[in-house]
Amino acid sequence: MERDKNQNEFLEKLVKLNRVAKVVKGGRRFSFSALSVVGDRKGSAGFGFGKANDVSEAIRKSLERARKNMKKYSIKNQTLPHSIRIKFKGARVLLRPAAPGTGIIAGGPIRAVMEAVGVHDILSKSLGSPNASNIVKATFMGLDTMMDAKRISENRGKTVKEMWG
Repeated sequence: MERDKNQNEFLEKLVKLNRVAKVVKGGRRFSFSALSVVGDRKGSAGFGFGKANDVSEAIRKSLERARKNMKKYSIKNQTLPHSIRIKFKGARVLLRPAAPGTGIIAGGPIRAVMEAVGVHDILSKSLGSPNASNIVKATFMGLDTMMDAKRISENRGKTVKEMWG
């Protein structure tokens, strides 16, 4: 599910929708959980998880939490500045920068995150657990560990232009 709102230009992607049944005296009670990713396609993105008795309410909650959790990430030439290997619980994620024109070579959860951040060229691999929420969390952890060009150039005593060309 993809929603694009004109008022704030955010890409909203539903990554996973799950129905959970609780057996009670009168039968089954259903509730829903939703995992979604929100981004501005210019380097900012966040994810959120929402639970409710109604599908639309669960999605609304997850999108609201995703907007609250948005962070800014540094991307260079619509790709990552360096490769990243990260593990979160059972999910392992490998993210590698790619040449212009490669496209997003990624599975569902990683693809949603990269589209929201605004990365257009990337090679990725999801290893280990296929759990969508752990893959999304691992991807965002990897983006958090990404080195910032401004901070590195200050540490080395060079300008960003000298380092990146």
